[in-house]
Amino acid sequence: MTVTSVNVPFVDFSEQHQPIQTEIDRAIQTVVQQGNFILGQDLEQFETAFAAACGVDYAVGVGSGTDAIALGLQAAKIGAGDEVLVPANTFIATVIGIIAVGATPILVDCDPDTALIDLEAASKLVSDRTKAIIVVHLYGQMVSPQALQDFAQSHNLLIFEDAAQAHLAHREGKTAGSLGIGAAFSFYPSKNLGAFGDGGIFITSDPEMARRVKAARNYGTSQKYVYTELGTNSRLDNLQAAILNVKLPHLKSWNTSRNQAAQEYDRAFETLENKGIIPLKNYCGMGHIYHLYVVRIRPEFGKNRDTVQAQLKEKGIQTGIHYPIPCHLQPAYSFLGYQKGDFPHAEALAADILSLPMFPGLTPEQVKTVVEGISVISI
Repeated sequence: MTVTSVNVPFVDFSEQHQPIQTEIDRAIQTVVQQGNFILGQDLEQFETAFAAACGVDYAVGVGSGTDAIALGLQAAKIGAGDEVLVPANTFIATVIGIIAVGATPILVDCDPDTALIDLEAASKLVSDRTKAIIVVHLYGQMVSPQALQDFAQSHNLLIFEDAAQAHLAHREGKTAGSLGIGAAFSFYPSKNLGAFGDGGIFITSDPEMARRVKAARNYGTSQKYVYTELGTNSRLDNLQAAILNVKLPHLKSWNTSRNQAAQEYDRAFETLENKGIIPLKNYCGMGHIYHLYVVRIRPEFGKNRDTVQAQLKEKGIQTGIHYPIPCHLQPAYSFLGYQKGDFPHAEALAADILSLPMFPGLTPEQVKTVVEGISVISI
């Protein structure tokens, strides 16, 4: 069997972790020695720091980004009989959060240039049962805050943000997570701010929303053995919070490094755009934090996405697809009643998008290797 060596990995966290490894080790050992593993001081410290970084008043650490969505919707009293607008081209966790509270996800097509939700399409789907919209700041780029807030106000809808890929992204003077009633973040290890395991957080500037999520994450109690909310067990571990406390001060510089690598890609792909390699557009400038750098492999390139991915793999260049099947075509969600063809932009993206290597410290030489690898395929 031939084993292909990796010339450019899809992700590489060594540049992030190596300089702060001693500090991380110390934070872990402190938690272990203190034996304070659940709802401890490290978590409180991280919640305060992360809320401040996002420009909101409250943050509540939970077990995952998925739980942050569900607990936030529950706190807003959204449930059975209610509808929530959500993009069709998102990770399935966004939809899971809606279904978890008994509400109905109303899927919306996307803008093919950015992959972000199409608010004009969303406006045609609002009904008297629609209570909220969940926007997904996909790949690290925010939905326009002004357009979103105008949309929500005109339809009297609550705004929730799935910011799982948008830690400290910003646009139009606003930071991801600060636009509406609440927002969900994930700290899955591959995120721009990743823990060493699962984790998430719900943020808000509404004190009642914060109180309800804080109780719900801990079985529904804010006072031991007194249960005021329908709760669950979904708490961000103190150990993970301690690690995130070490990493958070470095997040802005890591995001800047990603954006600079994306600019290298953009310049390199200028000569290939007329041949069918089309990077998704960036309308956030330096506010785009590039959790992922995504290009479209259009038919005029002469090779389809899967062929390009396979040949890059042979060259030792790792890539990903985010996401190959839109939510409405997932077998488990056929009960929602959607069919192929319902969301043409989302379906077209699923067929031709490719996520290229992206991480802090990605070098111009590595970018050149990736782009040249694609260029050779086109010959």
